[in-house]
Amino acid sequence: MNDDNRKKVTPNQGSSQRHDGLFGPVSHWIADHPNLWEFILFNVLSNVSTITRFIVAWVGTAVFVSALGLTTPFSFLLFNYTTPGSNGNGGFLTFLAAEVLAQAVNFVVQMKWVFKSDSAFADAAWKYAVLAVLIVVVNLVLPGYVTALCMRWGMNSAIAATVASVVNTLLAVVVSYPLLKFWIMPKRHNAQP
Repeated sequence: MNDDNRKKVTPNQGSSQRHDGLFGPVSHWIADHPNLWEFILFNVLSNVSTITRFIVAWVGTAVFVSALGLTTPFSFLLFNYTTPGSNGNGGFLTFLAAEVLAQAVNFVVQMKWVFKSDSAFADAAWKYAVLAVLIVVVNLVLPGYVTALCMRWGMNSAIAATVASVVNTLLAVVVSYPLLKFWIMPKRHNAQP
């Protein structure tokens, strides 16, 4: 085979540069489907904040509940930590710390790694804070209604809770992805190749 034939790049490859090596086909696919790749990154890298949330929840429970014994029942607005097993003040502080740190991590991950936004930090941060509060409130309120509806339809509590979690997750993606992409973290300038 002639070396000249192997190095030719045909116009229908979708990219002006050739992607060689083990990840060549993947790199080529990414170059041909940047919006789909961005959506995949959005979903996969959102798990970085989920991992943060779990770690902070474990540490917070160990510190606030087990070590400090902050288990006095607590209730404020939508937050109800008065039932047995809710861990009272310690449960609330754990939830609050976990959610704040998870959202801070997610903000950086989405802005820098997923959307590669050149928006001003201050401009994006307040918008993201509004979105995060909205999602947290919906995630607190909606599951009760979805679970009750599913149980009226004859589902057991485990399946109803699972359906509620799926609805929450899908709603968060459907709302947050376009808001992040076009309002909170848009690319202000065209990226140079």
